[in-house]
Amino acid sequence: MDPLALQIAALHNQGRLRVWSMVITVFGDLVQQRGGEISTARLGCLLGRVGVEQGAMRTALSRLGRDGWVQSERDGRTSRYRLSAQGLDRFAPATTRIYAAPRVEPVTRWAIAVQVGPTGRQEARISPADEAPAGAECLVVGELQQISEAYRASLLSSEHRKALAALAADIEALADHRKLCPLDAAAARVLLIHRWRRIVLRFPEVPFSLMPTNTPLTDPRRAVAEAYALLTQATEIWLESETASLMAMPATGAPRPLRFT
Repeated sequence: MDPLALQIAALHNQGRLRVWSMVITVFGDLVQQRGGEISTARLGCLLGRVGVEQGAMRTALSRLGRDGWVQSERDGRTSRYRLSAQGLDRFAPATTRIYAAPRVEPVTRWAIAVQVGPTGRQEARISPADEAPAGAECLVVGELQQISEAYRASLLSSEHRKALAALAADIEALADHRKLCPLDAAAARVLLIHRWRRIVLRFPEVPFSLMPTNTPLTDPRRAVAEAYALLTQATEIWLESETASLMAMPATGAPRPLRFT
């Protein structure tokens, strides 16, 4: 049985797959630490492992090129792609949110920030004091004295809860990660980060101290970080592999800060 069958099926069961978004995930997680460019052969090998056809990949690269995300160059029969300066600028803010380290110390001071939205509606958000949004119209900082389970539950929309349940299923499926070959590990890491990226950029992050007790993942950031770490060694082996059709992707300096640390 395919060890990634469940994750791949989940990817394609979410509706029409946005291949261009998958490509951006690959660039952000695998490519930027190794020279910043990837050949279409290696990209096709990786995306093919998760069920993306070559034609769909080429269409996605073409779209990303037109939209200013990537640029390409040819070396003989080999095409290589890298994020453009514009693409790097677009990706940088998301990178910080995706790979922020899990909180280690318990939260002792909390902030309630009130901001006025474009329609004039007031929006309140509770967060650790050191994560309070800048420019709040009203900011209250202090100790958290009481919180009900009903309030905890209200912090997660039904869609957010469903997304976390799917993430939990993906992580559970990685229990036998040691059985994954390097290519499978790289594919699994891309699938993990792609789902996590969609959650982080779509939903407000709820501090784990405020998560409902019946949530599939009460500390999703930590769960993702731990699963990511389990896949990293084998993934690096695949990135360094070299075959007749794939050139190794060289490491460039010290490890990048995309390790949830």
